[in-house]
Amino acid sequence: ASAKYFCILPQKKLLAFIFVSFQSVVDDWIESYKHDRDIALLDLINFFIQCSGCKGVVTAEMFRHMQNSEIIRKMTEEFDEDSGDYPLTMAGPQWKKFKSSFCEFIGVLVRQCQYSIIYDEYMMDTVISLLTGLSDSQVRAFRHTSTLAAMKLMTALVNVALNLSINMDNTQRQYEAERNKIIGKRANDRLELLLQKRKELQENQDEIENMMNAIFKGVFVHRYRDAIAEIRAICIEEIGIWMKMYSDAFLNDSYLKYVGWTMHDKQGEVRLKCLTALQGLYYNKELNSKLELFTSRFKDRIVSMTLDKEYDVAVQAIKLLTLVLHSEEVLTAEDCENVYHLVYSAHRPVAVAAGEFLYKKLFSRRDPEDDGILKRRGRQSPNANLVKTLVFFFLESELHEHAAYLVDSMWDCATDLLKDWECMNSLLLEEPLNGEEPLTDRQESALIEIMLCTIRQAAECHPPVGRGTGKRVLTAKEKKTQLDDRTKITELFAVALPQLLAKYSVDAEKVTNLLQLPQYFDLEIYTTGRLEKHLDALLRQIRDIVEKHTDIDVLEACSKTYHALCNEEFTIFNRVDIARSQLIDELADKFNRLLEDFLQEGEEPDEDDAYQVLSTLKRITAFHNAHDLSRWDLFGCNYKLLKTGIENGDMPEQIVIHALQCTHYVILWQLAKITESSSTKYYNDYGDIIKETMSKTRQIDKIQCAKTLILSLQQLFNEMIQENGYNFDRSSPTFSGIKELARRFALTFGLDQLKTREAIAMLHKDGIEFAFKEPNPQGESHPPLNLAFLDILSEFSSKLLRQDKRTVYVYLEKFMTFQMSLRREDVWLPLMSYRNSLLAGGDDDTMSVISGISSRGSTVRNKKTNSSSDSMWLNREQTMHTPVMMQTPQLTSTIMREPKRLRPEESYMGVYPMQPEHHQAPLDYKYVDDRRGTSLMEDDEEPIVEDVMMSSEGRIEDLNEGMDFDTMDIDLPPSKNRRERTELKPDFFDPASIMDESLPFFPT
Repeated sequence: ASAKYFCILPQKKLLAFIFVSFQSVVDDWIESYKHDRDIALLDLINFFIQCSGCKGVVTAEMFRHMQNSEIIRKMTEEFDEDSGDYPLTMAGPQWKKFKSSFCEFIGVLVRQCQYSIIYDEYMMDTVISLLTGLSDSQVRAFRHTSTLAAMKLMTALVNVALNLSINMDNTQRQYEAERNKIIGKRANDRLELLLQKRKELQENQDEIENMMNAIFKGVFVHRYRDAIAEIRAICIEEIGIWMKMYSDAFLNDSYLKYVGWTMHDKQGEVRLKCLTALQGLYYNKELNSKLELFTSRFKDRIVSMTLDKEYDVAVQAIKLLTLVLHSEEVLTAEDCENVYHLVYSAHRPVAVAAGEFLYKKLFSRRDPEDDGILKRRGRQSPNANLVKTLVFFFLESELHEHAAYLVDSMWDCATDLLKDWECMNSLLLEEPLNGEEPLTDRQESALIEIMLCTIRQAAECHPPVGRGTGKRVLTAKEKKTQLDDRTKITELFAVALPQLLAKYSVDAEKVTNLLQLPQYFDLEIYTTGRLEKHLDALLRQIRDIVEKHTDIDVLEACSKTYHALCNEEFTIFNRVDIARSQLIDELADKFNRLLEDFLQEGEEPDEDDAYQVLSTLKRITAFHNAHDLSRWDLFGCNYKLLKTGIENGDMPEQIVIHALQCTHYVILWQLAKITESSSTKYYNDYGDIIKETMSKTRQIDKIQCAKTLILSLQQLFNEMIQENGYNFDRSSPTFSGIKELARRFALTFGLDQLKTREAIAMLHKDGIEFAFKEPNPQGESHPPLNLAFLDILSEFSSKLLRQDKRTVYVYLEKFMTFQMSLRREDVWLPLMSYRNSLLAGGDDDTMSVISGISSRGSTVRNKKTNSSSDSMWLNREQTMHTPVMMQTPQLTSTIMREPKRLRPEESYMGVYPMQPEHHQAPLDYKYVDDRRGTSLMEDDEEPIVEDVMMSSEGRIEDLNEGMDFDTMDIDLPPSKNRRERTELKPDFFDPASIMDESLPFFPT
């Protein structure tokens, strides 16, 4: 690579910068600089100018005779004011890579020049002066790019300064060691060399200090409150790096104040950078002493940010406070309580972060006395006190119905504690130790509820309702853990559950929760572990509970437990089925006897008879909900009861209600049988009618017919998602049935592709938009939620003409990112197979596989570009004869939400030329914008030349208002031979001592 690589590069070729070796490029530039430093610097200056998106070129004449301000003014005139894009804001993974490469290049440049060139008082002075001038430009592209370059330059210089400091300290130690030798062994020549080296290092460090001061005062103190959030974020991110990298020089309140003030920024991304910068500092416990004053001043602000409207900011604020816990007694009880309640947040990342904070504060500190009993189990284990603490916290939070949320919040950080079911079981069954205070009834109920929630979380491996988008696919490791946990749960509670039910049999709330445990058992273990006698004990306890209780929740819990145990796949089925049948037999016989006495003519039933009938009817109704009791003929009994009530009018209301409910279940079970054996008697007749209807519909309007077909497939897909969640099995019969239906739909279009090409193209358009409509909440590294629909859509690919496949492929790439094109996991197979179906038989030789992730043109082009674009698209129309893509009429569905409408320039009509009969406006062909693209022009179309400082209007009355922005000189910490720094004033953050109303401050 040549140093000339930087000179006069077209913007399109800037992307090639990401593929070069920076080491060789910088080495070539250094050689060029040594030969002619003016030419080399001119190349570097033009590189910065072109990286800003400016087409202008700084000539050698301009460089020699014009001031920086004049050069910048000239470049501003050369800037294309109609273009809204510049490299740092262009969309696509390649431009993101360009940004990182740009930053890396600056670091390599300084690193390679750190031993000679940067001290020549020319190269760095020229570069810093240029970047400082550009950073003050009203052109956003210049300001943004130069600020990033200056901040990365400063970071590289901080690293150089740190290395110099280390070398100076080493040199000083060597000098002291040599000087302390006895005179006979002392080497005076070596002492002279060490003194000379120390002097040289000192001079270099002074030079670096001057450079850093120039950048900090000339760029940072102005741009950290720039009007553009991205620029402010760059400044805060870099100052965090400086304080972490070279804490002796930068970790003091004169720099921390900028982070503290900016935590009030109105943009979430800037507040987020503040928090991540502080996390890097608080993570190192050795730096806590230097953060004391800052913490006391800005602690309240950090605590308030846990309720930030931006969830990402709230999460990082909680994580920062978790790190602050390293410092004892910094956070008050009130501060901690403000975080504690967030464990019940519906937003899972916030809740998990709060759960980690709670665990670190209340559960992670173990008494030294516990070290000797780490191997003890059950009630004497060290987790016993922690389990009690969890119960106390749950009760004090007064959100008893949200135990599942508390458990989910702490699941990741306190897994060992929450899975210590043996300890929980011991606390419930065993007597307290000497001097130990027993659990109260309320605490026992809370412990049982928490224990149930932990067992459910371990068995199901997904968060509670409201905290997730559905069941996700478990990894092999997670599946193994799930199986191990279920085995552990079954082995423990198969034995303990009958004992727990016997102890708490009269307590409806406790029994209701305990009876849910068998739903999460591995029932095979009853046989393999020879635990049949414990199963018999469980069945006896359930029978006793049914006889004791009339509470609906308890009875339904008993019914569900029988339903869970009556699984024909396991050998225990016969044993449980017999017990269930015996119980129902007794209840049905008892109900018949009671009903006969209750309906005796001429006798008025007393309250005791009515209570007996009602309680028995409640039990039968609860069981009929989950079990088919048709063979007991309950309909006749309930019919007599209801008929008598209608005739006499004196039937107790509760008896009528439960009789109706039981009759309702009888009817539902009968309907279920009818549904399962649905008749196919008239399949052929109705099949012909439906096919003829579709044929007539297609003759009337092919496009509307195609849209109806794709809509019906989308509805079936959504119904499947509602039943099975987004992580369904693509080999399941339901999904295979939808694919088969799509294949049959495709066959109805016939063999004449020219007649149906417009309809097929519209069908693919709607299908692609549906597949990418719902982004994955876990981020872009995970597939869109409806991506599997492309598997169904691929059934129609064979109906596309050769040239139409290429056009549909281009449209598909609009929705793809660079990472998507590289994915090969199973969850991305629908996208891969659909792409392959479009590439098969298409114009593969002319199609670029990266066209979808290359730079998209701006929506605003100059006239010359528009002219060439029109020409290209018109030629394409003549050669490809691509069908018309008309406006999509509104189709409604009770299942699907209305898809987000694209702007006109983002619609599919940018790819397909419109016919005059479908649009009255003149044709205006443009390149299609990337729908995820960003540009310099915001939604309100603000001009490219703008005010560069944030407005002071609307700022709140805050202690930070009007703070003095005067900065202190960068003064690197002294080594043993340097002067000591003066201490900061203790009231450094006192607004009265640094107030300056002459400078604007952004609103909080």
